[in-house]
Amino acid sequence: MNRPLSSFHARQAGFSVLEMLLSLSLFIIISGAALSLLSMTQKRFQTEGQVLSSFQEGRLALDMIVRDVNDSGYPAANQVKAATPVTDYAVTPVAWSPVPTPCGVGVCTNSPTNFDLILEEFDPTSNTMKWIHYQLVGTTLWRGTVVKGVAATDPWAATTAAGVMFPYATNVMNNTPLQIPAINAAYPGTFPGGAPVPIFTYYCDVPGGPPALCTGAGANNLATNIREVEVTLIVLTQQPDMQTRRLRVVTLNGRGHRVNPNQ
Repeated sequence: MNRPLSSFHARQAGFSVLEMLLSLSLFIIISGAALSLLSMTQKRFQTEGQVLSSFQEGRLALDMIVRDVNDSGYPAANQVKAATPVTDYAVTPVAWSPVPTPCGVGVCTNSPTNFDLILEEFDPTSNTMKWIHYQLVGTTLWRGTVVKGVAATDPWAATTAAGVMFPYATNVMNNTPLQIPAINAAYPGTFPGGAPVPIFTYYCDVPGGPPALCTGAGANNLATNIREVEVTLIVLTQQPDMQTRRLRVVTLNGRGHRVNPNQ
């Protein structure tokens, strides 16, 4: 028995216009959500990459400073012959411009200070003594090395001469008074009391006890007695967060411990 033609066509009918519109709407919603998630993930990846880059630059600078502190003061005066030229040994682990001692934190004219440090150490590659100078200028930490001069040579003048210092770490925010309030608002506690945070904090040898914070006063608070240097770098990312549009802050800490004997 033959079926009616109209019944055959009814069973072969496709999607209705309403069904097509609903399917298209669902596809657009799902695609939009996927693209939004992909965009958010990409922005987060870029932001974390920027933070990682700033962290790595700051960490490399921090590690170098700590290593230089560890190696400073060698060879000491008590390890060489009396006739040995002063250019062949370390007079003090931390050098300073010729000013009367004591020379604790903030007492010396130029170095050592909270944002400036000159170390004296042996360079095995050239078999000579050298001065290593770290100095924060604005938001750039500079580093320079120079062969140690004779006794009358000012290490500050020698290390700050033209062509000696080079940019070493950028966007270092430790001493930026105008930007501290904004950074503290975004990252509370970064600058305790709203004051600049020292890059270099000095600890001096104390007879019969562990190293104590150098205060710039007292018989033990001399550059020759600096045993440890605590280093703090507050680094700002070069690009803002892709989501919040705010710059990120990374705080790095380390401490160098001089193992060489006192002069």
